[in-house]
Amino acid sequence: MVEESPDSVVPVAKTAGKKAKPAATAVTASALDPATPEQSVPAKKEKPPAVEAKPFTEFIQQDYLPALTQALVEKGVTDLQIALEQAKISVKGFETAPVCSQVIGSWDGGKRQFNIYFFEDNIQGKRAISCVERASKSSTIESFLIDERKITLDLLVSGLVLRLNSQKWLLRN
Repeated sequence: MVEESPDSVVPVAKTAGKKAKPAATAVTASALDPATPEQSVPAKKEKPPAVEAKPFTEFIQQDYLPALTQALVEKGVTDLQIALEQAKISVKGFETAPVCSQVIGSWDGGKRQFNIYFFEDNIQGKRAISCVERASKSSTIESFLIDERKITLDLLVSGLVLRLNSQKWLLRN
């Protein structure tokens, strides 16, 4: 049984026909002091940096190429050759364009090839894509993922898989 002392009893105001209101509680200095252990807020765990925050070449080599290879193999692509290169754009009319970073992939004995162009060494920068069949020179370059505010690893992978699928290179209708 708990003994009631005048200090432990909280008075409740009683009025006819009105709900009872609890008495105001006193705020102590320790409740306002953030250094007291009972009032401290647990520290937020720091999120590890996103893989997209890595330097460009490191991100492409360590994260993008393996993820892209896995996604294309799951779609049935065999003998895939994929690499990051610094090269001129191999599209008619771009012979005088400067060298840029390119993810170049080919399969089916080299009969099918795609290039993803990174005009700045930054995945958030301008990007383009070209596809070519039967080792000819591509005549078309298209913008790649231009409407996206933030480019992520998953978006880069799925964007290319969707583009190659629309080319009818992965799945047939």
